[in-house]
Amino acid sequence: MMRYFKDLAREDRGAAVIELALIAPVLALLIIGVTDISIAYGRKLELEQAVQRSIEKVMQTTGDTTVAGTIKKEAVCQINGTNDDNTCAAGRLTADEVTVTYRLECTTTAGVMTSTEEDNADDFDLLECANDTDSEARYIMATAVDTYTPMFKIHFGTNADGVYDLSATAGVRVQ
Repeated sequence: MMRYFKDLAREDRGAAVIELALIAPVLALLIIGVTDISIAYGRKLELEQAVQRSIEKVMQTTGDTTVAGTIKKEAVCQINGTNDDNTCAAGRLTADEVTVTYRLECTTTAGVMTSTEEDNADDFDLLECANDTDSEARYIMATAVDTYTPMFKIHFGTNADGVYDLSATAGVRVQ
């Protein structure tokens, strides 16, 4: 009987299978984790590209829509796609998740800069720098927010519910 156990201890035919059984779960988790991060990163890049493309439409507004309306519509269409009649398709991004802000920066001759942000375009148009000698710069910024739910809800860098918040901002100087 002792000889049988000694022979069994020297046997190595099943060693590779045992090693694979030990390492396979770790490899599977690694592959799933990398895939999950890749999907989240791709969604973040898609969001950034959507707001960048929407901000490029600032100068293409028509009399029918406002600058903010054009930016929001373009960002939503970039993410969700368009229907046959050229309207935005329903999808994961809505116009409520896209915000447009306007910023006025005034720089004095001494180099001191102050900035004022406004959500309303009409109020933004009324803003002026305190002194006539200040240099003025006006910006329009678009921000889109989205969420990503990972395949496995790990609470590392996520909200309490295991969801990642994604956001992207793009802007352009208009004056």
